[in-house]
Amino acid sequence: MTSKNRLTPSGWAMIVLSVSALALGGCGRKGPLDLPPTASNAPPQATADTETAQAAKPGVFNSTYGSESGPVASKGSKKSFVLDPLLGN
Repeated sequence: MTSKNRLTPSGWAMIVLSVSALALGGCGRKGPLDLPPTASNAPPQATADTETAQAAKPGVFNSTYGSESGPVASKGSKKSFVLDPLLGN
């Protein structure tokens, strides 16, 4: 009597690749990169920026950046895409 539930070599390859991908995906740790051993532990000197220089810098939390910019072009017509019915757009 032979078993029909036996894995083929390609099945074993898929299992090994999946397990190795999951194992390697968990490697490392979250956070900034470690400094090299020769680097000093002193924090870099921060320069005092004026408010105008700070406002000129782009950033996520800088709500005043670009407020003095010129007019923006209007949106163009929407072009259809194959997946629009699936995405609900």
